[in-house]
Amino acid sequence: MMFLNMMLVVLIMFMFGNMIFISQHKHLLIVLLSLEFIVLSVFMMMMLMLNFIENDMYMLMVFLLFSVCEGALGLSILVSMIRTHGNDYFQSFNLL
Repeated sequence: MMFLNMMLVVLIMFMFGNMIFISQHKHLLIVLLSLEFIVLSVFMMMMLMLNFIENDMYMLMVFLLFSVCEGALGLSILVSMIRTHGNDYFQSFNLL
């Protein structure tokens, strides 16, 4: 019963992260934070599933490695955008 409650909490976390990511925001930092929240919820879901089937946790270390790389890439894009444009508004960032 506890496993189902924890899975429900993780699924609610995942849905809230997706709703924040999909909705219109002006700042890149909010989008990056919502992506990290989604990654955290997926990590918790993988941890619960692997613990439930009593499997080893090596895949979680690989997942954490990729999530840290994703976070560092997002921060580097944020810093370069702030240095070139002066802010992190999506309106001031022209893709063309």
